[in-house]
Amino acid sequence: MSEQIRLKKGLDLPVKGAALRKISMTVVPDVVALKPTDFRNLTPKMLVKEGDVVKAGTPVFADKRNPDILFTSPVSGTVDAIVRGEKRKLLEVRIKSDNSGSAVKFNVPTGFFIDRESIIKVLLESGLWPCIKQRPYGTIADPSVTPKAIFISAMATAPLAAELEYVLDGEFDAVQAGLTVLGKLTEGGVHLSLDARNADAGSFNKFEGVVYHYFKGLHPAGNVGVQISHISPISKGETLWTVDLFLVAAIGKLFLKGVYDMSRTIAVAGPEAVNPSYVKCCAGVSMEQISDLFNFAHGDIRIISGDLLSGKAVGREGFLGFFDNLVTVLPEGNYYEMFGWVKPFRLKKFSFSRTYFSRLLPHKKYNMDTNTNGGERAFVLSDVYGKVLPMDIYPVYLFKAILAGDIEKMENLGIYEIVEEDVALCEFVCPSKIEIQSIVSEGIELMIKEMS
Repeated sequence: MSEQIRLKKGLDLPVKGAALRKISMTVVPDVVALKPTDFRNLTPKMLVKEGDVVKAGTPVFADKRNPDILFTSPVSGTVDAIVRGEKRKLLEVRIKSDNSGSAVKFNVPTGFFIDRESIIKVLLESGLWPCIKQRPYGTIADPSVTPKAIFISAMATAPLAAELEYVLDGEFDAVQAGLTVLGKLTEGGVHLSLDARNADAGSFNKFEGVVYHYFKGLHPAGNVGVQISHISPISKGETLWTVDLFLVAAIGKLFLKGVYDMSRTIAVAGPEAVNPSYVKCCAGVSMEQISDLFNFAHGDIRIISGDLLSGKAVGREGFLGFFDNLVTVLPEGNYYEMFGWVKPFRLKKFSFSRTYFSRLLPHKKYNMDTNTNGGERAFVLSDVYGKVLPMDIYPVYLFKAILAGDIEKMENLGIYEIVEEDVALCEFVCPSKIEIQSIVSEGIELMIKEMS
């Protein structure tokens, strides 16, 4: 094993409801949704209308700025609804599955000497190009740009995250094919980060044609942005690409089978999950179809596509996000606790600041809910963010520069290195209850607007 990168900052949230290693349900999709809101800086152009018949891999909409970037249907069936919001903003394209399994067959190049242009062409036509994000900003990668390198995280440290070794069990060949294909898109190599604590177990240390890195630490050690900051920090003018490992498998399946296959195994977890476990489904699956795993008996619950720190609340009527392989179910914290913060004997409450006696139970898991335990107030100047953000930036000053709209300071203080998920823990521990991820999102949008 090569040198380990040990991160001393971070926080693993001790929340109950981790998924057990078992498949409790296989979902045959009824209605799935493609959501343009899953992609930053995307202006969609519809290519179908309600009632149109589609196959898996049929283009549904494209990026207006770059029409070559297509977004394709994950199932065969009929376009059921085109959902729009304010100012006719496209929110969802719902497709009713016919369960026939019919799919577009793509002409996939084969052989050792596949060139970069042929790979990009197939990824664009199939709709798998949006799997590739670029840093800075976390937008869909620009196919006309050659990145410095491609980074992939094979360690999941987010709260209740799906175990990647388990969800990708039996897909070694697909992941290897995806890594090989991605390696031809850059001269800087594909960099794969593993958890140093169990790097020798499983199959993730057996892939060929990748550069391995080993990390040890608490969340957000598994975030690819944090890994990049310790391996190859982003400077102005540089571009890096990132891909989620389970989407690498989807790319591999395209080049092995010639079809668009967005099937995946997801975790359903959290304090209000019934029998927390794994579900076989596809991208865009309806939450209604897996609602048997949600506990509605105790009142209001929040259903989140993604992890509890940076996921999106979608509700029972919502759909799984394009980049998600986890559904988190939490109780709503819609209650008021008088003098709660001055009660020292709070053994059922977790506190990062060790305010409560629960600190005497370091291995205890908690039924966390959505209550913020306070209202928003002015920034408190402290080092609390620095305790959970293992990156070489000054978070308080960066957030204030974003609020001030100071482009130069934002550049100097590290806006190129972060996206929302990297600062999610800062928001969790914030004594001022400030929505830091929203601030970072506004900063990134400002940078895209001003620097384009």
